[in-house]
Amino acid sequence: MLDHVEVEVSDIGASRLFYASALEPLGYALKVEGKSLGFGDARAKDFWIKPGVPANRPLHYAFNCSSRRQVELSHAAAIRGGGRTDRAPALLPHIHPHYYAGFVFDPDGNSVEFVCHSQE
Repeated sequence: MLDHVEVEVSDIGASRLFYASALEPLGYALKVEGKSLGFGDARAKDFWIKPGVPANRPLHYAFNCSSRRQVELSHAAAIRGGGRTDRAPALLPHIHPHYYAGFVFDPDGNSVEFVCHSQE
């Protein structure tokens, strides 16, 4: 099981704004400021960004949401924070009947997903 993920970003300021906005509806906030920026909630600091050279191919990662509404709020907040829409929140029944997800591109072009697996 993963403990945390750290992603290199080309513009730490733009990425800080994007992730602070996108993760706020999930109860995440910037918890550690230093060479790397750590985001988390009261339980863990499990998502980190640091200045550097982004992967030569876009990454894909998903944040688990407790409700479909949280997917929608995070997707909208990510757009307000400088992201670009990839796919609006919708059911993806080809994965499983209750898979509800929205996708955005972060400032480096990574595919960021917000997903809820619960039936509404």
